[in-house]
Amino acid sequence: MSIYTYKTEPLTDFSKEENIKKYEQGLAVVSSYMGKSYDLIINGKRIKTNKQMTSLNPSDYKEIVGTISQASIEHADLALETALRAFESWKLVKPEVRADVLFKAAGIIRRRKFEFAALMTKEAGKPWGEADADVAEAIDFLEYYGRQMLSLDRIDDVVLSRRNLERNEYKYIPLGVGAIISPWNFPLAILVGMSTAAIVSGNTVLLKPASTTQVIAYKFVEVLEEAGLPNGVINFIPGSGAEIGDHIVNHPKIRFISFTGSKEVGISIYEKAAKVHKGQLWLKRVIAEMGGKDAIVVDSDADLDLAAESIVRSAFGFSGQKCSACSRAIIHEDVYDEVVEKMVNITKTIKVGSPEAKDTFMGPVNDEKAFDKVTSYFKVGLKEGRLAIGGSSDKSKGYFVNPTIFIDVDANSRLMQEEIFGPILAVCKVKSFDEAITVANNTEYGLTGAVISNNRMHLEKARQEFHVGNLYLNRKCTGAIVGYQPFGGFNMSGTDSKAGGPDYLILHMQGKTVSETF
Repeated sequence: MSIYTYKTEPLTDFSKEENIKKYEQGLAVVSSYMGKSYDLIINGKRIKTNKQMTSLNPSDYKEIVGTISQASIEHADLALETALRAFESWKLVKPEVRADVLFKAAGIIRRRKFEFAALMTKEAGKPWGEADADVAEAIDFLEYYGRQMLSLDRIDDVVLSRRNLERNEYKYIPLGVGAIISPWNFPLAILVGMSTAAIVSGNTVLLKPASTTQVIAYKFVEVLEEAGLPNGVINFIPGSGAEIGDHIVNHPKIRFISFTGSKEVGISIYEKAAKVHKGQLWLKRVIAEMGGKDAIVVDSDADLDLAAESIVRSAFGFSGQKCSACSRAIIHEDVYDEVVEKMVNITKTIKVGSPEAKDTFMGPVNDEKAFDKVTSYFKVGLKEGRLAIGGSSDKSKGYFVNPTIFIDVDANSRLMQEEIFGPILAVCKVKSFDEAITVANNTEYGLTGAVISNNRMHLEKARQEFHVGNLYLNRKCTGAIVGYQPFGGFNMSGTDSKAGGPDYLILHMQGKTVSETF
């Protein structure tokens, strides 16, 4: 295959016995290094610190995945100085060489696909299908961004030169040192996409992964080292967001911040980055994806089986812990009762349990903090609507919340407005398609949305008026594919940076015009 050809990584078919055995082997490999210790990585050197954090298996919190050294402000400063030095040489490396590191990393992860998936099952609580898709997306990001960098390096015809007068050039150059603050819910895919987009563009980075999935992040940094990434280009500094997170965001030598996480933290980062500190030579760039309150609209003229299936799969995949998850179902009154009945029946078939079991659809939520937040909405739902199914949980061994549907909820209720980030679905009845679009837009977010309808004019109306960054017609609202559905949202969902799209790398660079007179 030519390196200029992009093809998405296929998902694993777990109906085949050979793939089941491979996943089980992956779990065995991960089990062999459970409980090990992991250091900071600064300039390629391992640094053990006094402050340690223990990563626990959320489906069995007595099991230790690993113990990870935590960075101090002094370590963050050391990493920054290292990244600044590395930038001076890395920015001069040819784009095809930088891209080749990504292609090699993709090959390494492809060979270790089941190990990485199994590690996410252990550390992030991802069932087999979700973990497999996460690994595939990580590979897609590496392949896609590598090829995008090669195409951006060939833009000689973007500006015009004047015959016998001047030669004009336009090229992209890297920004500098970036802070990469990655999330726990896609602990490989999003971390890979954020960090390697910056690296392949010629920048160097400080990587601060989410606290509950630090082992996965460490393993990926090892992959980049094996792929030939020079020391200092990526520096692994897990630690407290309130301590080192704020410190690096505020630092005058940080050129950009790439963040995926909650709205509250994203707003705080945006505010801090806007302030110019002494010695700062630039206005910092912020690339942020901050979540959503996503809706699926069901029209009176719709495939009701498709609607129910799309809603349930979007709402409860990975326990609703996706910024793209459907947390609002907006259903036309003519089909409301029938769709609700179908949703409840599908939800009854969902198996909740250990993600290490092949047939588990829903594993645990992220940790005790997430468990407490999500289950606190049970009381809210009982006040604001009617419980159709669920409303129960169990944290005797792991952090399990059963799939929950509240129906007859008002459009302005807390359940319809607040991001819960768990397996709780709010269902609202509307009298018309126009009202459905109004309710769908009645939120501060604008990430994903879907419309299930057989009415062409209604689909076209949604295409124009449903204000989200990723709109899906007659399918579920989760599962954006790299290179096919560039991903990013409007309003409080972030800066609409469109990860996995043709203009994402440009956010990590700046344009330079050079004009030479003949």
